[in-house]
Amino acid sequence: MLASCLLPPIRAFRLGRASMTTTDINVPVRRVATAAPTKLRVGALTALVIGSMVGSGVFSLPQNMAAGAGPLAILIGWAITAVGMLALVFVYQSLATRKPELDAGPYAYAKAGFGPFIGFNSAWGYWISAWVGNVSYAVIVFSALSYFFPAFGDGNTWQAVLGASILLWLIHVLVLAGIRQAAVVNLIVTAAKIAPIVLFVGVVVVAFKLQVWSLDFTGLGNASLGSITAQVKSTMLVTLWVFIGIEGASVFSGRAERRKDIATATVLGFFTCLALYALVSLLSLGILSQPELAVLKNPSMAGVLEAVVGPFGAILINLALVVSVVGAFLSWTLLAAEIPHVAAKDGTMPKFFGRESDRGVPATSLLITNLLVQAFLVITLFAQSTYQALFYIASAAILVPYIFSGAYAAKLALTGESYESGEQRTGPLLAGLVATVYGLWLVYAAGPAYLFMCAILYAPGIIFYVWARRETNQRVFHTAEAALAGILIAVAILAVYEMWTGAVSPL
Repeated sequence: MLASCLLPPIRAFRLGRASMTTTDINVPVRRVATAAPTKLRVGALTALVIGSMVGSGVFSLPQNMAAGAGPLAILIGWAITAVGMLALVFVYQSLATRKPELDAGPYAYAKAGFGPFIGFNSAWGYWISAWVGNVSYAVIVFSALSYFFPAFGDGNTWQAVLGASILLWLIHVLVLAGIRQAAVVNLIVTAAKIAPIVLFVGVVVVAFKLQVWSLDFTGLGNASLGSITAQVKSTMLVTLWVFIGIEGASVFSGRAERRKDIATATVLGFFTCLALYALVSLLSLGILSQPELAVLKNPSMAGVLEAVVGPFGAILINLALVVSVVGAFLSWTLLAAEIPHVAAKDGTMPKFFGRESDRGVPATSLLITNLLVQAFLVITLFAQSTYQALFYIASAAILVPYIFSGAYAAKLALTGESYESGEQRTGPLLAGLVATVYGLWLVYAAGPAYLFMCAILYAPGIIFYVWARRETNQRVFHTAEAALAGILIAVAILAVYEMWTGAVSPL
């Protein structure tokens, strides 16, 4: 992972959400001097891909998966995820090669393929996913600290919200001051999250009990879990959450000794992470039964390891998570702010998001982003929102850019745009279609509660879309776009009503 310290700054749209440790983040963004880049071989590239995907989600996988599914459904869930996310990997690799001029991130593909309103909503959804994800990180940090300080509860008590707010605004000040995350911090954070996961898998393999794992293999013995299909659906947003950021892997292509190595490294990194994630969730079911795992507090890896080795296991996992998340909070605060900042530069969002301080920090975007994080932290206090509810929202919000990226890849393959005469298009077409269908399946799996919450968060974006279009003297809506905007507003109003009456409650 030392190779990650050699990489230059990476803009938010080029690095995915799941990465808990970004590479060397420098501020000011605009004035960065770097030495000649070191060319990386396939081993170093694979390590970088793994480091960009493994995040906070893995520490809570045992409870998150077992909360709604038994072993069989979890196996099926990982299989579906393997196919869907691998298709998305191929989509972003193909688009990066065929459309190198579209380097502003996933929203650029949606905008190029399906018009400015879809492109805006892709950028807006990516931003929502980023800052809501930051809220979930703040909650999980203080949930982990509650092992040592019980007053923090599940990360949503007033003490936890106060602590998270102080941390948020301290980092805000540091970012405005132009603080740089040192390479040594990056290395410590990487080791803090990877080493305990490997240790966990090793210990749990030895302690694994087949009779516990097979006690209720189908989960049908627990009526509250529902059918196999219902159980599989319950795992989908969890598996999506731990792989968010897969689109950022192609960012390392410019550092590859051979460009074809990035494809090899991405696939190797993907399957390595898939194996780690699946082992963590499935092996845990051989230590504690599904009902026991379902009620563990997060980070639930701590509870599983504690059941095997005693309190030391819980202390290790909780400390590892705190170091990992806090060490990355600085970078992710800046990265979340960069999303609307970058979009403002090409007119997708209003110009005021593009304002920068004298140090090159996206000050306006940073302030708005952190005010939203603060607002949601307060909401977690009154709604008693958990880490799982928050990352469900973050996962659902990112589906728009994922779906339209897949659809754009399929569209290029169908029309032949960017393809040479006679060039084979079956593979890219299949990858695009699978990625699109996978995204739509996730929309279905998310269920009405989280889709309603996303509608409420998406609808205000229409105001900023209109603002941006008028700033550039462009037609605001075409007929189809106006219809989509009307539907979105109607669904948001319905969602507010349903939540007001208590019919649905995602938080």
